[in-house]
Amino acid sequence: MSSVKVSQKLLLRALRGEKTERPPIWLMRQAGRYLPEYLAVRDQAGGMLALCTSPRFAAEVTLQPLRRFGLDGAILFADLPQLPAALGQQLEYREGDGPVLEPAIGSVADIERHLSLTRLHEKLAPVYETVQRLARELPPEVALIGYAGAPWTVATYMVQGRVGPDPEYGKVKQWSLGDPDGFQTLIDLVTEATGQYLERQIEAGAEAIQLFDTWAGIVPEAHFERWCVQPVAAIIRRLRQKYPEIPLIAFPRGAGLLYPSYARATGANVIGLDSSVPVRWAAEHLQRGLGLCVQGNLDPQLLVVGGERMLDEARRIIDVLGQGPFVFNLGHGISRFTRPEHVGELVRYVSGRS
Repeated sequence: MSSVKVSQKLLLRALRGEKTERPPIWLMRQAGRYLPEYLAVRDQAGGMLALCTSPRFAAEVTLQPLRRFGLDGAILFADLPQLPAALGQQLEYREGDGPVLEPAIGSVADIERHLSLTRLHEKLAPVYETVQRLARELPPEVALIGYAGAPWTVATYMVQGRVGPDPEYGKVKQWSLGDPDGFQTLIDLVTEATGQYLERQIEAGAEAIQLFDTWAGIVPEAHFERWCVQPVAAIIRRLRQKYPEIPLIAFPRGAGLLYPSYARATGANVIGLDSSVPVRWAAEHLQRGLGLCVQGNLDPQLLVVGGERMLDEARRIIDVLGQGPFVFNLGHGISRFTRPEHVGELVRYVSGRS
């Protein structure tokens, strides 16, 4: 049995399955380009790569939204491609293209030639130092969330060679569908690396973990179990065995009707809902049906719109999901076009609900 003292922070109580006196709130991508102070620090750092690999700057931008808004959680500022870079790909942020990973991985031979766990923690050391800084500097009532991309999503970026929307995702789908045993080699490597990465984040001070499977929705149903469920389940088993007190959030964006089977099979404490998930369905099938805390799921574009339309939808979500264990969040990350005052308005509204 773990001897770790269980924190009474509002967010952690909800993540552990407690119905709290009000919904805790944090927002995906709450540290980002919609904040002028973030843009100033990114420029000071010398760009996105330097920002992500500087513990001082990365901790600063993690803290910025907490100074503006009464949020209950802080999520580590890092970027999903940092893991592929630590495995051996070259990461570059290009104007107009965003993060680019080279060489793109398309075969087992590419894995053997370019990827290795050998320098994983050496290259990710700045991330662990950022977590340590945040654990010291966060307000005492704010919970610290560590995170990583789920193996399918990280592998998608590694194979496509870039982080960005692609309506077809042809390269990764052709490899995973046409040569599943070969693609499994990449998934296994990323799963092992992700498990180690998250263990180190917890050791550095992370109090909860979120796994982002941003592109779960592009996987055909017949292959969803192998590529989206099994790797996340393996990571959760690993973390729970070593850190049973740490809440584990899984966010399979776009999973649709596969959400319940995903939740059961992965063993996550909390399921993040994208904006397409009907909240009454989620309450019935996930919150009451499986006894889970759910997190979500305001459309980020309503945060851009702001005002009564935003608050009406926030009210509807809370009225339904607030009857059980629930964390208010978005259905995806904050848009760069969001006005900070809209975030403040939303946070004040949610924090005032009881």
